[in-house]
This record gives sequence, C-alpha cells and structure tokens, in this order.
Amino acid sequence: MSLSSAFNIINSSFNANASQTAAISSNISNASTTGYTLKTANLATNSYGGVEVSSITRATNVALLEQMLAANSTSAQQSALANGLTQLSATVNDSTSVSSSSSTTTASGQSPSAMLANLDSALQNYEASPSDATVAQSVITAASQLTSSLNSATATVQQVRSQADAGMATSVATINSLLGQFQTVNNTIVSGLQSGADVTDAEDSRDNILSQLSQQIGISTVTSANGSESIYTDSGVTLFQTTARAVTFTATPTLTAGASGNAVIVDGVPITGSSSPMAIQSGALAGLATLRDTVAPQYQAQLDQIASGLINAFAETNQANPATPDPLPGLFTYPGVTSATVLPTATTVPAGLAGQIEVNASVDPSQGGNANLLRDGGIANTTAGEPTGDTDYTYNTTGAASYTTRIQQMISGISATQSFDPTAGAGSSDSLTAYADASVSWVQGQYQQASDQATSSSALATTASQALSSATGVSLDNETSQMLSLENSYQTTAKLLTTVNNMFSSLLTAVTAVLPA
Repeated sequence: MSLSSAFNIINSSFNANASQTAAISSNISNASTTGYTLKTANLATNSYGGVEVSSITRATNVALLEQMLAANSTSAQQSALANGLTQLSATVNDSTSVSSSSSTTTASGQSPSAMLANLDSALQNYEASPSDATVAQSVITAASQLTSSLNSATATVQQVRSQADAGMATSVATINSLLGQFQTVNNTIVSGLQSGADVTDAEDSRDNILSQLSQQIGISTVTSANGSESIYTDSGVTLFQTTARAVTFTATPTLTAGASGNAVIVDGVPITGSSSPMAIQSGALAGLATLRDTVAPQYQAQLDQIASGLINAFAETNQANPATPDPLPGLFTYPGVTSATVLPTATTVPAGLAGQIEVNASVDPSQGGNANLLRDGGIANTTAGEPTGDTDYTYNTTGAASYTTRIQQMISGISATQSFDPTAGAGSSDSLTAYADASVSWVQGQYQQASDQATSSSALATTASQALSSATGVSLDNETSQMLSLENSYQTTAKLLTTVNNMFSSLLTAVTAVLPA
C-alpha cells in the first residue's frame, strides 16, 4: 500500500467517524423528542479500501406504527363520545337519597324521572287534602318543575349537538391543514430520495403528521416504490394520493330538535351520516358525528316520548258525552296544540316536544289560572276551540271540595301502561314512571360505556405509542456506548495518521539526503 493510499484511507476514516458522531449526537440530543426515530450512518468500503457513509437510515416498524395510528383513532373517537355524554348524563345525574317529612317525599335530583316522582308524591298529598289550596299549588309547582326539567334537558341535548357540529368543523379544518402539511413533506421525501439526500428527519415529520391526522379520522397508508405515501380513511375513501383531497363540511350554527346536520364530504362522497356509503369508523370526527346524529337524537326522542306520555296521562276527556271522549291536553300542553284534533301518539310525537311542553295556563295561578281545575277538571275548557264556560270537560260537576276522583285518575295515569316508540331505545310498553327510569338508565349506561371505552382505548394508545418508541426510539445507553467506540476509533485513526506522517517525513528526509546539493 502506498503512503498516498494510506492517507486517503485515513481521511475517509475521519470523514466516516465525523458522520457517525453527528448521527449519534443527534440521537442523544433528541432522545426525548416525541416521534424522533433512531438514525444510523451506514458505512461501505470505497474503491481504494477506505470507508464512507453510504446512507443515513432510521429505525422503523410498520406494524407498530399502524397499531399506534389505529389506537389513536379509537381513543379520540371514544373520548369525543364520552365528553358529549358527560353533559347528557348530567341531566339525569340524580342522588339516590331522598328527603322525607310527614307530608312529603322529595327526590333530590333534577332529572325528568326525579321530577315525575315529585309530581306523583304531590298528587298523593293532594288526594289526601283536595280542599287545601296550598297543596294544590304544590302540585302545580311540581308540574312546572317537571316541564322545566324536560325543557332544560332538551336544551342540553341541542347544545351538545351544536357543540359536536362545531367540533366537526374544527376537525375538518385540522384534517385539511394536516393534509396540506403532509403533501409538502411527502414531496420533499420523494425528491430527496431521487437525489440521494438524507430524508430521515422528513420521514419522521411525515409520521408525526400521520399521528396527528389519526386522532381526527381513522386512516390507513400505502407506500409506493418512490417513497410516496397514500392515505385512505378507515372506510376506504382516498384522502391523499400524490395530492391532498379536499375535505368539505358546512357547519350548522344552531341545531334544533329534528334538524339534521350536514355530512362531511370527500371527493363527493359523504363519510359521515346514516346515508354515507363509506362512513368512517374512528377518529374524533367519527365520534362527534355519532354524538350529533345518533346518540343525542336518541336521547331527545326519549325525552319527547316522556313529554307525550305526560300529555296523554293527564289529558281530559269529554264528560258530557263519554261515547266520544275527544281527549284534550289537561295539566300539560304545548304550543300549537290548539290546531290538533288528537293527542300525540307514540309514533306521532313532534320532534322537540320535550322542549315545548308546559303547564296549562288555565290551571296555573301564576298565569292567571285556577288551581281548583286540577281537582275539578275543565282545564281543557279554555283551550282555543273550546267555548269559554263549557262544562263538557268538568269532572266535579257539583263543585264538592272533597272530590278526589279526578286526582286519583291522574295518579293512576302516571303508573298506567302506555305505548312508546321502541326506536327511542327505552322500551315500547311501560308505565310513564318506568319509562322515565329506563331513559335514565339508558343515558347513564351510554355514558358509562363510553367512559370505560375511552379509558381503555386511551391506555391502549399509550401502550402502542410506547411500543413504537421502544422499537424505533433512542437508547441513551447504546448511543453512549457507540460514542465511546467512535472516540476510540478516532484515536486509533489519529495514531495511524501520526505513524504514516512520520513514515512520510522519514522518506522525505531520505530522498533529500541523496539528492545533489
């Protein structure tokens, strides 16, 4: 080997050592950086027997990355559902304890179920003292609190739906932003691979974008031969293939009961909503869509069924002509009922009825009504369409102060079996009390299930992320050990350089000595 070749080999060794040291230094400094992967400077023998860095590669594990992306999507979906159901469950978050006295038993919660129990208790007290105006007023108060509870629960449902709709708009904006960032980084990787540049940091950035994207929407990826990645939703709709697809959504500022929110659309294909042919299954966007379009509307339907049941249970019938009872709203009514010829049935309940139900003004003293009509009947007297002073709907025709028949009927109406729309999810045939309790159980069950799944899926996402980090991240012990080896290698190369330099000096001295002066 010539001295010139030796110098070339030594020079290549120094260069390779410097590149390896730079890679390890970067690994050590980024050991705690989220998403950073281990970088390795790969060596190869060159044409004159030295070494050179042929490439910089990063640690990867495709299977673990896919598991992490899927776990992120599921966790975000369940978290979105749990957050919404936390608000819905607050409408039925009643204490099981009751406060009792010699005259009353009052549920301590504010749910329709608890308020219905209070109304039932007030009616029983009224049955025992039908001539007591104060007790009669307590029934009106309990009825008003019940309608307020239904009104408030409906407002909460629509608030949750509107918040979910706004959350969907934010999610779509985030998705479009991330897809734009992905396109920029993906182009950098493709062009870098073609030119032989180090693209490992760009690949880390691309994976980090995928991690963020998976929290918004369930995704899968496919890598092509040139290093470009394509992204698809978990239902198969293309989100990115060379260029980013536009994800569109029009938010609905205010959602009312019965009104449907808009679908999220990609390339003309709806990916949310019951009519979607390729509905997404996970990610925050899927969770928000389920909350807005399925869970909250189903609870609203149950509230509406309770409101309809109340109107029917307390309806008054024509006492003058029992053959044609012509039932009309009694204690409970709702706006627009004056044009109705029949009471709402289980399958004809107006959407949002629970938000409109109210105590009939004709029996409410605070609205100029007469509380005695509760005992005597004739609340329906002043309903538009019925002549004022008509006694057809009066039960206590003698005006007896001790009359209790109508009060007993109302008490029986609460416990009587009614038909309910089974699609609401709380039963099809039960007493009003049992149905209201079933609705409470449904909401609490939905919340508990979503909460449990959110906790478990979050733990799974954390485990998946840790597994990926362990497989592709930096071990400080290993990198420190390699750094020491490189230092030893550097010292050895430096000694070799000194030896070759001495040999070259000796050769130069010898040559100089034999040359003529």
